Amino acid sequence: MGMNNRQGGLRIWVVLAFVLYAGWYWFSNRSVDPLTGETVMIDKDLSPDQEKALGLQSYQQILQQERPLPADAKVSKQVEAIAQRLIAKVPEVSDALAAEHGMQANHVEKSFDWAVTVLQSDQVNAFCLPGGKMAVYTGLLPVAQNADAVAVVMGHEISHALLRHGAQRMTRGKLEQLGQMAGAASGMDQSTLQTVMSAYGYGSALPYARGQESQADELGLMLAAAACFDPREAVPLWQRMNQSAGGKSTPEFASTHPSADTRIQRLQALMPKALEYRQKFCETASAGMH
Repeated sequence: MGMNNRQGGLRIWVVLAFVLYAGWYWFSNRSVDPLTGETVMIDKDLSPDQEKALGLQSYQQILQQERPLPADAKVSKQVEAIAQRLIAKVPEVSDALAAEHGMQANHVEKSFDWAVTVLQSDQVNAFCLPGGKMAVYTGLLPVAQNADAVAVVMGHEISHALLRHGAQRMTRGKLEQLGQMAGAASGMDQSTLQTVMSAYGYGSALPYARGQESQADELGLMLAAAACFDPREAVPLWQRMNQSAGGKSTPEFASTHPSADTRIQRLQALMPKALEYRQKFCETASAGMH
């Protein structure tokens, strides 16, 4: 009996130590993102340069596994031109959004080594890794249909990198590991631990991922608008994206992404602001319009 009590007491101390460390880690790595005005958690030991190195490593692996089109192919040149227009507007759009929150932009993009590659694939997708390495899959182009819609998608992907969403997810992953270790140390059996982590997923992790998608939608739309693309193309784009998925999308509560309907409603609500950004930052009002 005494042995059990000692073990139980030790277990409580171990769990308490995990909880205290997790609490300290959570509080000491919080900051406010100037582009969204929201409190985020990024491990202070994880620098943008480290993220960039991880991004480059992933990019090189992807290029080896996929089929990149030559840089001088017509579609590669078109995508490159869209990317350059978006990249050129990152500093002033970042400053404008930060000013809305009474803050100054931290300009992580200053350390980026931008590059974009078109990958021959049926995937309806694009990405931008930390550090600015981008890819657009050829499968996206027939769904996008025009340069404005491609710019909306690429603006969204660039925004994930600018907002350091990868670093936020890695930091959150470390906290999740601490939670699992604390659960195991408490003597919680595996099935209970799985139930707890599943509930955490639906209640916290998935809404958090959807929140990141919404942040990238907003910043991406402002970037596309400032770069003289027509932000109104975002709505029909997402209608087509939904159709291309064949209506087989996961219910929103179980997904890392907002549903097409939620996304469209939010983009429509952002449209007046996007058109203001277009008027304010687009030097040649006729460029990029159809």
